[in-house]
Amino acid sequence: MQKLLLTVWMLIVWASTICAVDRIALRDSILKVVTGAQISQKKINIIRFGAKGDSATDCYRAFVKAMRYAKKNGPMRIVIPQGVWLVGGPIHLVSGVTLEISKDAKLMFTGQPKQYLPAVSTSWEGTLMWNYSPFIYGYGLHDVAIVGQGTIDGGAAAETFSEWSKRQDDDQGLSREWNHRGEPLEQRRMGAGHFLRPQLIQLYRCERVTLSSVFIYRSPFWCIHMLQCNNVRLRGLRCQARLTNNDGIDIESSRGVLIEDIRFDNGDDNVAIKSGRDNDGWTMAGPSRDILIRLCRFKGLHGVVIGSEMSGGVENVIIENCTYAGYVKRGIFIKTNPDRGGYVRNLWVNRARFGEVLDLFYVTSMYAGQGIGNNHFSTIENLHVDSLSARNVTGTALVLQGTLQRPIRNVSFSHIDVNHAEKGISFEFTEPVLMSDCFIGPKVEAPSVASESDQIFKKNDQ
Repeated sequence: MQKLLLTVWMLIVWASTICAVDRIALRDSILKVVTGAQISQKKINIIRFGAKGDSATDCYRAFVKAMRYAKKNGPMRIVIPQGVWLVGGPIHLVSGVTLEISKDAKLMFTGQPKQYLPAVSTSWEGTLMWNYSPFIYGYGLHDVAIVGQGTIDGGAAAETFSEWSKRQDDDQGLSREWNHRGEPLEQRRMGAGHFLRPQLIQLYRCERVTLSSVFIYRSPFWCIHMLQCNNVRLRGLRCQARLTNNDGIDIESSRGVLIEDIRFDNGDDNVAIKSGRDNDGWTMAGPSRDILIRLCRFKGLHGVVIGSEMSGGVENVIIENCTYAGYVKRGIFIKTNPDRGGYVRNLWVNRARFGEVLDLFYVTSMYAGQGIGNNHFSTIENLHVDSLSARNVTGTALVLQGTLQRPIRNVSFSHIDVNHAEKGISFEFTEPVLMSDCFIGPKVEAPSVASESDQIFKKNDQ
């Protein structure tokens, strides 16, 4: 028995060491290659193109002219100085351009849907289509950036788009029909007469991207959407959006992403990692991979989510040195179902701290009870969690829900510290899970010695 215990202990130490080495090597490789945009030092003021920061003049045409100028004469920074700059339509970026939004400057978008037409090539909840333009949009660009201490205000809280979530069901269903039957992309047309809200910022098939320091506010839908991008640095941002589906940052089918020092306050997921839905994910999307999330403060529905649109696969994700700014329903949440297929593999969580949550770490292959009877089972494997804590868990601390056909594999938990949990652990359809130094509920001290107060014989006689 002593020899067996020693062998088990050596395996635990070996596995923990290998996991730490793999995490550090991946983290260093991401930091080495993720450079973000090359930002020009050449500046030009948006006022030159006729814009006025008086909160009344529509500056849309000024931004159109500025982008044309930058495309011809760039790379350059377009500086938005102090003031409130009303924008009645989308800003379509060009390669080599940086929007520099100065301190006390605000881009204020108007919420009239017709202003965001014609439709552009985009994606909505993992399905590719043509839809209303995101408010700030770029397709097939390189070296694009949005920096500065100012604010981007989607203006959606009291405008038309805030009501569209109540009217989107038919269009949402149609988009999924297109997806499942492989409808040609050119025939997938939303826009006028439809009710799928646009994202606030979307960059699609872009290379070398930087978003830094700005305050993202009142988005109509997802705040920041990186779709099929490569080499992305998102640092020092603040996101505040409390409408339905107001995700903070969505990384979809993108590679090489640093998400660092972000403060969230969102009505939905703070960070969501995706890779397309169902047929589109299998055939057109590609995986999301090599993603580092660190030094973030979470507040909203969920902290970090992988899925549920993850049919193209997600791999090599690190979450480290993160904490909370308020309540989140679930801290770390991986969700898929037998409709999705794809895979989630190679996730490291290291030093993440939460306050009150419903569930701390939740992995499910049966999300929302969807896909029952389908056979596109997802592979979930190589999940390593070290130094994860919460003050109060009102639901369940650790949940793993695999399927009989595809159990969850190679999971380790170490240094889990939960002060209080309504339920501790719920594991089903998993291969053996490695756990060490895990405390769910108060830590148990050394046992007391036998004493007369135990009244052993009296209790046995009852």
